[in-house]
Amino acid sequence: MVETKGLFDLQLMMFLLMGLGAFLRKREIITKEGRDCLTDLIMDVILPCNIISAFCISLDGEILKAGFQVLVISVLLQAACLVISGFCYKWVPKRQRMIMQYATLCANSGFLGNPVAEGLFGSLGLLFASIHLIPQRIVTWSAGLSYFAESPGKKEVVKKILTHPCIIATEIGMVLMVTQFRMPVFLSRTISSLGECTTAVTMVFIGTILAENGAKNLVSRLTVIFSVIRLVVIPVGVLLGCILFRVDGVAAGVSVVLAAMPAGGTTAILAAKYHGDEDFAAKCIVLTTVLSIGALPVWCWVLNRFF
Repeated sequence: MVETKGLFDLQLMMFLLMGLGAFLRKREIITKEGRDCLTDLIMDVILPCNIISAFCISLDGEILKAGFQVLVISVLLQAACLVISGFCYKWVPKRQRMIMQYATLCANSGFLGNPVAEGLFGSLGLLFASIHLIPQRIVTWSAGLSYFAESPGKKEVVKKILTHPCIIATEIGMVLMVTQFRMPVFLSRTISSLGECTTAVTMVFIGTILAENGAKNLVSRLTVIFSVIRLVVIPVGVLLGCILFRVDGVAAGVSVVLAAMPAGGTTAILAAKYHGDEDFAAKCIVLTTVLSIGALPVWCWVLNRFF
């Protein structure tokens, strides 16, 4: 069982960090120019370090065999999310559509999902969660990034994506994972230290957006529709697939829980970086995170009924 208190602590910490960001922005401690610098710092330094660190996991025959089902489920899930992103939001205005498309692919599976998986299934759950995140990281920093990248031609779009710091970090991370190369201690510690700042800095950044635009109209038609897709439709699909194909209980549990995560904080960062509707992005993140306080315990109960 998930320790609900631990889950609530994680979620409340995120709200506290957002509140701090709002306070700092209201007091002009973080200025408009400072917020723009914060965007570049997150996108060009902190996030790439976080991505590289995430790929530095040990692999052996036993782990590969145990995690194969999780990996297959994750690949199929990302394919399904791509279909949802491509066909379900065509009626939505462009600046909001790119937010919903990216946030459908990018859930908060790293920061919030890993502790929940560990709470449910122990160290095995944490390991499976790391494997599950590999396809998501690749897709969100390739296809997901393409929702924001705009340029005159396809070649320019491809160039922008391939030269993006997060894509380069993904490529480096995959090489490190496959080759099992170990970086010098001073370098790995530097990268991991910067990567560990991701959640705190991102949540503070989202708070600055809310301070500028306000939290009015948090519940709207679009944010509710997105929340239902993110927290209900996607995990229901994963659960039904796991039941149909009789997937191992731990693999199924980790996959369903990570599929039920709220929108990832990087959604707002990319919206700010590429002139999307950052206010709408922040509201999607906040609303899905609030609703996940109730939704995640329900999913844990459902998993105990079926596995």
